[in-house]
Amino acid sequence: MQWVGQRELMMQLLASWSILDPRDVPLNPRLLGKPGVGKTTLAYAAAVQLGRPCYLFQATMDTRPEDLIIAPVVGPDQQIQYVASAVVSAMLVGGVVILDEGNRMSEKAWASLAPLLDSRRYVESVIAGVKIQAHPEFRFVATMNEDSSTFELPEYIHSRLQPQIVVEFPDLAEELSILRSNLPHIKDEVLLYVGKFLQAAHAANERYSVRDGINVARYAVKYAKAAECGEQEALHKAIIQVLGKEAERYAQ
Repeated sequence: MQWVGQRELMMQLLASWSILDPRDVPLNPRLLGKPGVGKTTLAYAAAVQLGRPCYLFQATMDTRPEDLIIAPVVGPDQQIQYVASAVVSAMLVGGVVILDEGNRMSEKAWASLAPLLDSRRYVESVIAGVKIQAHPEFRFVATMNEDSSTFELPEYIHSRLQPQIVVEFPDLAEELSILRSNLPHIKDEVLLYVGKFLQAAHAANERYSVRDGINVARYAVKYAKAAECGEQEALHKAIIQVLGKEAERYAQ
Protein backbone atom coordinates (compact mmCIF):
# COMPACT_ATOMS: atom_id res chain seq x y z
CA MET A 1 0.00 0.00 0.00
CA GLN A 2 1.57 3.27 -1.09
CA TRP A 3 0.58 6.93 -1.10
CA VAL A 4 0.47 8.53 -4.54
CA GLY A 5 0.37 12.32 -4.98
CA GLN A 6 -0.54 15.06 -2.47
CA ARG A 7 2.86 14.97 -0.78
CA GLU A 8 1.85 17.90 1.41
CA LEU A 9 -0.56 15.62 3.30
CA MET A 10 2.20 13.11 4.03
CA MET A 11 4.43 15.93 5.30
CA GLN A 12 1.66 17.22 7.59
CA LEU A 13 1.09 13.77 9.09
CA LEU A 14 4.77 13.02 9.65
CA ALA A 15 5.30 16.50 11.13
CA SER A 16 2.52 15.91 13.65
CA TRP A 17 4.23 12.71 14.80
CA SER A 18 7.72 14.22 15.06
CA ILE A 19 9.59 14.82 18.34
CA LEU A 20 11.75 17.96 18.61
CA ASP A 21 12.90 17.66 22.22
CA PRO A 22 13.16 14.90 24.85
CA ARG A 23 10.33 16.63 26.73
CA ASP A 24 8.15 16.74 23.62
CA VAL A 25 5.36 14.28 22.82
CA PRO A 26 3.85 13.42 19.43
CA LEU A 27 0.51 14.84 18.39
CA ASN A 28 -2.52 12.66 17.64
CA PRO A 29 -3.80 13.83 14.25
CA ARG A 30 -7.14 13.07 12.69
CA LEU A 31 -7.61 12.63 8.98
CA LEU A 32 -10.89 14.05 7.72
CA GLY A 33 -12.54 13.49 4.37
CA LYS A 34 -15.16 11.69 2.37
CA PRO A 35 -15.13 7.87 2.20
CA GLY A 36 -12.63 6.53 -0.30
CA VAL A 37 -10.29 9.54 -0.54
CA GLY A 38 -7.40 7.52 0.90
CA LYS A 39 -7.24 8.46 4.58
CA THR A 40 -6.32 4.97 5.75
CA THR A 41 -3.85 4.54 2.89
CA LEU A 42 -2.15 7.80 3.86
CA ALA A 43 -1.85 6.73 7.50
CA TYR A 44 -0.51 3.29 6.59
CA ALA A 45 2.01 4.74 4.12
CA ALA A 46 3.23 7.17 6.79
CA ALA A 47 3.76 4.28 9.21
CA VAL A 48 5.76 2.44 6.55
CA GLN A 49 7.86 5.55 5.95
CA LEU A 50 8.65 5.66 9.67
CA GLY A 51 9.58 1.99 9.59
CA ARG A 52 7.10 1.16 12.34
CA PRO A 53 4.64 -1.77 12.52
CA CYS A 54 1.10 -0.64 11.74
CA TYR A 55 -2.09 -1.77 13.48
CA LEU A 56 -5.66 -1.03 12.43
CA PHE A 57 -8.64 -0.78 14.75
CA GLN A 58 -12.01 -0.49 13.01
CA ALA A 59 -14.33 1.60 15.16
CA THR A 60 -18.08 1.02 15.13
CA MET A 61 -21.09 2.27 17.06
CA ASP A 62 -20.82 -0.89 19.18
CA THR A 63 -17.16 -0.41 20.17
CA ARG A 64 -16.77 -0.76 23.95
CA PRO A 65 -13.90 0.45 26.17
CA GLU A 66 -12.69 -3.12 26.65
CA ASP A 67 -12.59 -3.60 22.87
CA LEU A 68 -10.13 -0.70 22.69
CA ILE A 69 -7.90 -1.89 25.52
CA ILE A 70 -8.07 -5.45 26.88
CA ALA A 71 -10.96 -7.86 26.37
CA PRO A 72 -11.62 -11.04 28.39
CA VAL A 73 -12.10 -14.25 26.43
CA VAL A 74 -12.67 -17.84 27.45
CA GLY A 75 -9.65 -19.96 26.54
CA PRO A 76 -9.64 -23.60 25.40
CA ASP A 77 -9.19 -24.71 29.02
CA GLN A 78 -12.33 -22.73 29.98
CA GLN A 79 -10.19 -20.21 31.86
CA ILE A 80 -10.52 -16.46 31.37
CA GLN A 81 -7.74 -15.00 29.25
CA TYR A 82 -7.07 -11.36 28.42
CA VAL A 83 -6.44 -10.26 24.85
CA ALA A 84 -4.81 -6.96 23.98
CA SER A 85 -6.47 -4.82 21.32
CA ALA A 86 -4.73 -3.43 18.25
CA VAL A 87 -4.34 -0.15 20.16
CA VAL A 88 -2.55 -1.79 23.09
CA SER A 89 -0.47 -4.00 20.80
CA ALA A 90 0.82 -0.89 19.03
CA MET A 91 1.49 0.79 22.39
CA LEU A 92 3.60 -2.13 23.59
CA VAL A 93 5.85 -2.44 20.52
CA GLY A 94 6.07 1.23 19.56
CA GLY A 95 3.96 0.88 16.46
CA VAL A 96 1.41 3.06 14.73
CA VAL A 97 -2.28 2.50 15.36
CA ILE A 98 -4.91 3.72 12.91
CA LEU A 99 -8.29 4.18 14.58
CA ASP A 100 -10.45 3.94 11.49
CA GLU A 101 -13.77 5.80 11.34
CA GLY A 102 -13.29 7.08 14.86
CA ASN A 103 -16.37 9.28 14.83
CA ARG A 104 -18.55 6.16 14.78
CA MET A 105 -17.56 5.52 18.42
CA SER A 106 -19.54 6.65 21.42
CA GLU A 107 -18.21 9.01 24.09
CA LYS A 108 -17.91 6.12 26.54
CA ALA A 109 -15.46 4.36 24.22
CA TRP A 110 -13.47 7.55 23.59
CA ALA A 111 -13.22 8.24 27.34
CA SER A 112 -11.09 5.13 27.81
CA LEU A 113 -8.48 6.61 25.45
CA ALA A 114 -8.34 10.09 27.00
CA PRO A 115 -5.11 9.55 29.03
CA LEU A 116 -3.43 7.96 26.02
CA LEU A 117 -4.06 11.04 23.90
CA ASP A 118 -2.37 13.59 26.17
CA SER A 119 1.02 13.84 27.86
CA ARG A 120 0.26 10.87 30.14
CA ARG A 121 0.23 8.39 27.22
CA TYR A 122 -1.24 5.40 29.04
CA VAL A 123 -4.46 3.40 29.24
CA GLU A 124 -6.02 1.57 32.15
CA SER A 125 -7.97 -1.66 31.96
CA VAL A 126 -10.60 -1.97 34.67
CA ILE A 127 -11.28 -5.55 33.63
CA ALA A 128 -7.64 -6.72 33.84
CA GLY A 129 -6.65 -4.29 36.59
CA VAL A 130 -3.56 -3.02 34.79
CA LYS A 131 -2.14 0.29 33.64
CA ILE A 132 -0.24 0.23 30.34
CA GLN A 133 2.27 2.91 29.37
CA ALA A 134 2.85 3.60 25.69
CA HIS A 135 6.24 2.93 24.14
CA PRO A 136 8.07 6.19 23.26
CA GLU A 137 7.79 5.34 19.55
CA PHE A 138 4.02 4.76 19.69
CA ARG A 139 2.02 6.92 17.30
CA PHE A 140 -1.74 7.40 16.97
CA VAL A 141 -3.94 8.63 14.12
CA ALA A 142 -7.70 8.61 13.71
CA THR A 143 -9.60 8.72 10.44
CA MET A 144 -13.06 10.22 10.25
CA ASN A 145 -15.58 10.25 7.44
CA GLU A 146 -17.87 13.12 6.59
CA ASP A 147 -20.98 11.09 7.26
CA SER A 148 -24.37 11.69 8.83
CA SER A 149 -24.30 8.36 10.69
CA THR A 150 -21.58 9.42 13.12
CA PHE A 151 -21.27 10.76 16.66
CA GLU A 152 -20.11 14.24 17.61
CA LEU A 153 -16.72 14.09 19.30
CA PRO A 154 -16.74 15.18 22.94
CA GLU A 155 -14.80 18.43 23.41
CA TYR A 156 -12.11 16.86 25.61
CA ILE A 157 -11.38 14.35 22.83
CA HIS A 158 -11.67 16.95 20.08
CA SER A 159 -8.88 18.96 21.72
CA ARG A 160 -6.66 15.87 21.96
CA LEU A 161 -7.02 14.87 18.29
CA GLN A 162 -4.98 17.58 16.65
CA PRO A 163 -4.06 18.68 14.07
CA GLN A 164 -6.92 18.13 11.65
CA ILE A 165 -5.63 17.04 8.24
CA VAL A 166 -8.23 17.30 5.50
CA VAL A 167 -7.86 14.80 2.66
CA GLU A 168 -9.54 16.08 -0.49
CA PHE A 169 -10.19 14.35 -3.80
CA PRO A 170 -7.04 14.43 -5.98
CA ASP A 171 -6.78 16.28 -9.28
CA LEU A 172 -6.86 14.42 -12.60
CA ALA A 173 -3.09 13.84 -12.84
CA GLU A 174 -2.92 12.45 -9.30
CA GLU A 175 -6.06 10.39 -9.80
CA LEU A 176 -4.58 8.83 -12.93
CA SER A 177 -1.37 8.03 -11.03
CA ILE A 178 -3.41 6.27 -8.35
CA LEU A 179 -5.40 4.34 -10.95
CA ARG A 180 -2.22 3.27 -12.76
CA SER A 181 -0.53 2.15 -9.55
CA ASN A 182 -3.53 -0.02 -8.65
CA LEU A 183 -4.39 -1.19 -12.18
CA PRO A 184 -1.12 -1.55 -14.10
CA HIS A 185 -2.67 -4.19 -16.37
CA ILE A 186 -5.42 -1.89 -17.69
CA LYS A 187 -4.96 0.32 -20.74
CA ASP A 188 -4.42 4.05 -20.29
CA GLU A 189 -7.48 4.83 -22.43
CA VAL A 190 -9.74 3.08 -19.92
CA LEU A 191 -8.06 4.76 -16.95
CA LEU A 192 -8.31 8.18 -18.58
CA TYR A 193 -12.04 7.64 -19.16
CA VAL A 194 -12.50 6.67 -15.51
CA GLY A 195 -10.35 9.59 -14.34
CA LYS A 196 -12.42 12.11 -16.30
CA PHE A 197 -15.62 10.51 -15.01
CA LEU A 198 -14.38 10.92 -11.43
CA GLN A 199 -13.34 14.53 -11.99
CA ALA A 200 -16.80 15.37 -13.35
CA ALA A 201 -18.37 13.72 -10.31
CA HIS A 202 -16.05 15.61 -7.92
CA ALA A 203 -16.98 18.91 -9.59
CA ALA A 204 -20.64 18.11 -8.88
CA ASN A 205 -19.78 17.33 -5.22
CA GLU A 206 -20.65 13.65 -5.59
CA ARG A 207 -19.12 11.14 -3.18
CA TYR A 208 -17.67 8.84 -5.84
CA SER A 209 -14.04 8.16 -4.99
CA VAL A 210 -10.97 6.71 -6.66
CA ARG A 211 -11.86 3.44 -4.91
CA ASP A 212 -15.11 3.47 -6.87
CA GLY A 213 -13.16 4.27 -10.03
CA ILE A 214 -10.90 1.27 -9.47
CA ASN A 215 -13.93 -0.99 -9.13
CA VAL A 216 -15.50 0.49 -12.27
CA ALA A 217 -12.34 -0.05 -14.32
CA ARG A 218 -11.83 -3.59 -13.03
CA TYR A 219 -15.37 -4.64 -13.80
CA ALA A 220 -15.41 -2.89 -17.18
CA VAL A 221 -12.41 -4.78 -18.56
CA LYS A 222 -13.69 -8.08 -17.19
CA TYR A 223 -17.14 -7.48 -18.67
CA ALA A 224 -15.71 -6.37 -22.03
CA LYS A 225 -13.79 -9.62 -22.31
CA ALA A 226 -16.70 -11.82 -21.17
CA ALA A 227 -19.31 -10.11 -23.36
CA GLU A 228 -16.91 -9.50 -26.25
CA CYS A 229 -18.03 -5.88 -26.46
CA GLY A 230 -16.29 -2.53 -26.80
CA GLU A 231 -14.64 -0.76 -23.90
CA GLN A 232 -17.00 2.23 -24.10
CA GLU A 233 -20.06 0.03 -23.74
CA ALA A 234 -18.44 -1.93 -20.93
CA LEU A 235 -17.49 1.26 -19.06
CA HIS A 236 -21.03 2.63 -19.24
CA LYS A 237 -22.40 -0.68 -17.94
CA ALA A 238 -19.79 -0.83 -15.19
CA ILE A 239 -20.59 2.70 -13.99
CA ILE A 240 -24.29 1.85 -13.72
CA GLN A 241 -23.75 -1.51 -12.01
CA VAL A 242 -21.09 -0.28 -9.58
CA LEU A 243 -22.43 3.19 -8.75
CA GLY A 244 -26.06 3.20 -9.88
CA LYS A 245 -28.04 4.67 -12.74
CA GLU A 246 -27.68 8.23 -11.43
CA ALA A 247 -23.90 8.09 -11.95
CA GLU A 248 -24.34 7.73 -15.71
CA ARG A 249 -24.78 11.49 -16.10
CA TYR A 250 -21.04 11.98 -15.46
CA ALA A 251 -19.99 9.47 -18.11
CA GLN A 252 -18.76 10.80 -21.43
